[in-house]
Amino acid sequence: MRQGAGEDRPGVVTGDAHHGVELRHLRYLVAVVDAGSFTHAAERMFVTQPTLSQQIRRLEDMVGAPLLDRRRDGVRLTEAGIVLLEESRTVLSLIEHGVRRSRQAAGLGRPRLRFALPPQLPEGLAADIAARLWSVAAVAGVDVTWLEAPVDAGFSLIRNRRADAALGWVMSDPAVLPDPLDVMSLGEFEPEVWVPARAAAAGRGVIGLAELAGMDVVHGPRRASPGTYDAWLEVLRSVRPEFEFIDPPLRNSLSVALAFAASADRLTAVLTGPLRAAGDQAAEAGERGADSYDMVRVRLDGRPLTATAAIAWSGDLPRHLQQVLFDTADTADTAALSAVC
Repeated sequence: MRQGAGEDRPGVVTGDAHHGVELRHLRYLVAVVDAGSFTHAAERMFVTQPTLSQQIRRLEDMVGAPLLDRRRDGVRLTEAGIVLLEESRTVLSLIEHGVRRSRQAAGLGRPRLRFALPPQLPEGLAADIAARLWSVAAVAGVDVTWLEAPVDAGFSLIRNRRADAALGWVMSDPAVLPDPLDVMSLGEFEPEVWVPARAAAAGRGVIGLAELAGMDVVHGPRRASPGTYDAWLEVLRSVRPEFEFIDPPLRNSLSVALAFAASADRLTAVLTGPLRAAGDQAAEAGERGADSYDMVRVRLDGRPLTATAAIAWSGDLPRHLQQVLFDTADTADTAALSAVC
């Protein structure tokens, strides 16, 4: 029997299908992408995995196209999924801002600032900025929500509306960062380099870029700090095109990385992330620590690897929230951080 013009046919999306889309569908899509898998997303959203999978399939039916490719190693967005994810983040952010402003207008809540701190920051820098932001925000009557998440060089976390502001590394001229980002620099930082005691550079206390690129170098992993990883990889490849970093055995353990490098057959160096204020002489080259495993800290000649610490925020934020961030950055004493990094 032929269906009437107003009837929905199986597998065919009508022009009004998008009217069935609810905010929970958009939240589920964002959760799956951020978590990288249905299992982890279901845990974060406090729903069962079958329920989450069913709702994502329902959303795909309403859109009329697949949004996610399911793979053994997780999920990947399709072209349609990329578009809907961006729009979903925008919608959810606007709803959140609207609810907050409504609550504030009704005297039910205070302004809130979502601030991202990457996990791989010098402790002194992170602690100083966090303390200053907390203090400035308290005086301004602003609550801070802390997010621990990797921050790339383009601060996409802010541009995708997952955070209002972030402390991170700027690897290019701040003036070329995309809108609507505003950035205030805090100063330059550089990594530490450790080499085996038998390496020639250990006796000199200094190593050149070409000599470093000629070794195996433990650094990373990339997901922890993609901005500095990619920028420094490019610099080292400028003197050795085939150069590749070696991921550390354990991400957050310098001692394990040093032990791994010390026991390698080839000369193997360990390169940390940005750790000390550029030019800081507090740590003398040639130092061997109690847990250095016969590895020696040396200075990298000419400072070819540096990163600018900065606070970035969305220029779309209300002016009083931008002022909180500006005051935090303006009062930070980066020079004093070298003693505690």
